[in-house]
Amino acid sequence: MDNEIIRQPDRKPKTRMFTLFAVLGFLILVYLFILSAPFKSSNVAIHIPSGRSVDSITEELKENNAIRSEMALKIFIKLLKSGKGIVSGDYLIEKNTPVWVVAWQVGRGYHNIEPTKVTIREGLSNEEIANLLATKLPYFDKQLFLEKTIDDQGYLFPDTYFFYPLDTTEEIIKQLSLNFDKRINKISSSIEASGRSFDDLIIMASILEGESAGREDANLISGILWKRFDLGMPLQVDVDKGTYETKGLPEQPLNNPGLLMIEAAAKPTSSSFLYYLHDKNGKVHFAKSYDEHRVNINNYLR
Repeated sequence: MDNEIIRQPDRKPKTRMFTLFAVLGFLILVYLFILSAPFKSSNVAIHIPSGRSVDSITEELKENNAIRSEMALKIFIKLLKSGKGIVSGDYLIEKNTPVWVVAWQVGRGYHNIEPTKVTIREGLSNEEIANLLATKLPYFDKQLFLEKTIDDQGYLFPDTYFFYPLDTTEEIIKQLSLNFDKRINKISSSIEASGRSFDDLIIMASILEGESAGREDANLISGILWKRFDLGMPLQVDVDKGTYETKGLPEQPLNNPGLLMIEAAAKPTSSSFLYYLHDKNGKVHFAKSYDEHRVNINNYLR
């Protein structure tokens, strides 16, 4: 008996099991009280404007019961974002969405909301653009848009845009204006070579939107109208009756012209013509003198 070795019970398996359960319990608690969606979560729509801070975004999501922990969201945003920062726009955070999915949405630009396609055609006035946007975007403030763009007619670029329902008036105007600058940059050399002021070119382009039937006659009509302008003649264009009585260009653009007409205003085609008209089929007829123009009137408009 003296030589028998008395073995102590091995407590290591029990210790390991206890540690495992403790870790699992801790992870469950972390998930339940930090990472998971709040118990009473619901669908949350949030609008993130460009340049908004992560702190304000996480605070709003916490206030709207979309996340449990602001700190957890910030950590996951940093881990999961694409390197471009928070992507602006509207987001739908669905109920029971865990925090890392929320972080992936705002960091990667998964909006979970379909943007609205809006096509603004060339030659629309600011009011016509506002009317169009009001029919497409349920929260659009038409009056505010008109107030903020009162001096911008002619400089809001007609194009196809994709707007989110909660986009602000300022954001919409910014998109239209930035697109204008971007597109104009493509023909900057033509604008500089024209010898005309930029504002005069935009006004002339807005006239061409109403006077020209398209690509084929735009540059030629531009040349005729600039010739009248340089000769000190009234422009006499139907799109602005004031030009029949007052010489020179209108004080402001009549609408928002597209790139084609802006380029036509900058690159007029020189000719011997001084008059033109479009017949009932849209075909243009040119004349060198007023007598020839009267003949065209009798032949094509009466």
